[in-house]
Amino acid sequence: MLRNALSRLRGAHRPESSVEGRTDRVRLALPPSMSASLGCDAVGVPARHGFRLMSHLPRTGCVFADADSWWWIVPAGSDLDLDWPEQVVYAPGADVPAARPRLIHAPEGLTPYTPPIPLFLMVCQVTGVAPSWAAPGRTSVVSTP
Repeated sequence: MLRNALSRLRGAHRPESSVEGRTDRVRLALPPSMSASLGCDAVGVPARHGFRLMSHLPRTGCVFADADSWWWIVPAGSDLDLDWPEQVVYAPGADVPAARPRLIHAPEGLTPYTPPIPLFLMVCQVTGVAPSWAAPGRTSVVSTP
């Protein structure tokens, strides 16, 4: 799985550039066989964390990559009450700031999603950020008992 992802990624190598400085945006296109009934958002992490995340997640959905970032497809609204680390780009509608991202992993099933909570916890771990369930100054959408 990881060897296949690496070989696909090598074909997408581009000169270094920062995700924040990009003006080009691309809507990630899922394989036609996938059902995205929950809508699609994307979570982008620096490419240096890509293999580690993929190898430690219990289930991985569609993953896209270019030389700078890896993008995991998650259900729409997966940012609610989650304070994603600063190094992460959360892209509603899977409209990402990337240059020619390629599909490097597609699950065998019909759903394109990576479960967002395990992804969130792993992203926090690899970026060295303590998980936070609601951003400071933002009211939680989930009511407390």
